[in-house]
Formats: sequence, structure tokens, C-alpha cells
Amino acid sequence: MTRYEQIQNTLAATPKVWLITGVAGFIGSNLLETLLKLGQHVIGLDNFATGYQHNLDEVRSLVSTEQWSGFHFIQGDICNLEDCRRAMHHPSARTGPVDHVLHQAALGSVPRSIADPITSNATNVTGFLNMLVAARDAEVKSFTYAASSATYGDHPALPKVEENIGKPLSPYAVTKYVNELYAEVFARTYGFKTIGLRYFNVFGKRQDPNGAYAAVIPKWTAAMINGEDVFIYGDGETSRDFCFIDNTVQINLLAATAPDEAKNEVYNVALGDRTSLNTLFDALKAALIDCGVTYAKTPIYRDFRTGDVRHSQADISKAQTKLGYAPIQHIDDGIDQAMPWYVQSLR
Repeated sequence: MTRYEQIQNTLAATPKVWLITGVAGFIGSNLLETLLKLGQHVIGLDNFATGYQHNLDEVRSLVSTEQWSGFHFIQGDICNLEDCRRAMHHPSARTGPVDHVLHQAALGSVPRSIADPITSNATNVTGFLNMLVAARDAEVKSFTYAASSATYGDHPALPKVEENIGKPLSPYAVTKYVNELYAEVFARTYGFKTIGLRYFNVFGKRQDPNGAYAAVIPKWTAAMINGEDVFIYGDGETSRDFCFIDNTVQINLLAATAPDEAKNEVYNVALGDRTSLNTLFDALKAALIDCGVTYAKTPIYRDFRTGDVRHSQADISKAQTKLGYAPIQHIDDGIDQAMPWYVQSLR
């Protein structure tokens, strides 16, 4: 039995109280679905800046009435310290205060941060600090936060190892690095233990395909389903370590329940592989054919984007050794699982 299976069994037998920030977003709503299916009590905080009510509605349709009753939603903003403090306590006295925080709320996207660095900083830095303070004061058992592979910046080595980072290439990368610095300072100053998860390109159901800052897989998938042009920045040989959402959910639960000796660390969240954009295009096109969608157009190539790194691939051995992380779904498995959802949602 894997450590993840052990944790699932333990949680189902002894439910805990969880706080998910950004609960109406892509990763947050998938965490919510998993935790509710395990019979957990969940508080969700979101201001709907990048999350959606329909994500919560979909989760509700996928869990039982009893499981859904364990969810309490707060519409609020992590930039407001009082909202963060309010979210640390479940309204039901029998469940008590929050045990585990899964901090997912952030303004993602390198291009967004370049266009509007002030708002990205307010959410990703001030909001993060508010959450740290509120969680510290509430004496939560664990605090797991979404870090980013953008922190590796211009460091050229592959695969990316947690201890070796370069200079940030965007305001977004700066904000996520500051998160790690604040977490380290809180450990040294207050003895408050955290775990940071450096997400590489996470994808899966409920990832938003719309808007200027949509991630590549949902954006291309929507374009293919709708018969629109697909644009590739650069020559298409730029590569990324794409990580299916189920693997990301797994490591969040592993981190939240990790022993103290594994805390005050950052961990890569990925597959330890990389896929070029040209290969990704072909894989999405092939998977959609199995869903009844035929895309006949060829991609249109544009100039490289400012702030983008050329190649990204993670070394996941640290997460495997210290957390028991064991990613199951390869990129092709994840695409096969995600495409039917997109076809059903976008047609």
C-alpha cells in the first residue's frame, strides 16, 4: 500500500478540518472534490477573481449530499487579513478550528504579471503573508502552499533540483520566490512549519480555457474543439514538464500530513519528464479524435514570449523520498482523461 493510500484510509476513518484558498479555481476545486469524497470537513475561501461558481457546482454534482454538507464556503479575499482569520474557524462547533491549510489562491501567469505587476504582487505576496499570519495565529497543524517552477528562473541546468535556482524572469516569479522566503523566515522566527509545492505545468479538468492568460493545454484544446487557430510561441521545441491534476492533489495531501522532518522544505510537483509544444499539439489532436473531434489546421508560430523559459523539467526524487510522492498519470494518461471533460463542457 502506498503512503497516499494509507493517508486516504486514515483520513476517511478520522476526518479533519481543511481550509482551501482559491477553492473555486482549477486546483482548488479538484482538492475540494477529493477531500469531500474522503468525508472531510472543508472551508473554502475565494473571491472569484480567477475561480468560478460553476466549478463548485460541478463538485457538488459529483459528491453525495452528505459529503457536500461538510463544505462551508466563504466569499472573501486573501488580501484582507480579516477574511483570512475568519476562514480559520469552521462555523460548526463540533468540527473545531482548521487542521490543515492548502493555500492555492494566487494570480498565476507570467504575462499577467508583466502586464500588471502591482496586482500580482498584492495577491501573491501580501495575500500570502496574510494567510501565514492567520494560520500561525490559529495554530494550524499544517500549512501547504502553491509555489512555482517559475522560481528556477534563468538557471540552465536540467532537471531542476530544489536547491539550485537562478534569477527570476518575471514579476510572477519574484512573487512566488518571495513566498518561499517568507515561509523560511516564519519557520526561523516563529517556529511555524510549512511546505511549498513548486508546481510545474499542472493540467486537467476544470482548468479555465478562456481569457488572455489561459494555460496552454486548455487554451489549445478549446481552440481545436471550436476549429480555431492554435498559436505556438517560438519554434515549438520549447518544452515543459506537464503534471496531471490527480498527481497534484496527491502531493497536497501527502504534504499536509507529512511528518515534521519533511517540513520547512519546497518540493517539485511534476512527472520528471518534458514534452515539447510540438509534441503536445500532436498529442492533443490525437486524443480529441478519440472524442469525435477532428482538427485539420496546422499551428501558427509566433515570436517567443518575454519571460518564458526555454525548457523545464523537474527532479522529483526529493518528493518521492521525503513525502512518498508517486505520480501515476503520465501526460498521455492525463490528456486522455481530460479531453472528454473539455469536449462535454465546450460543445
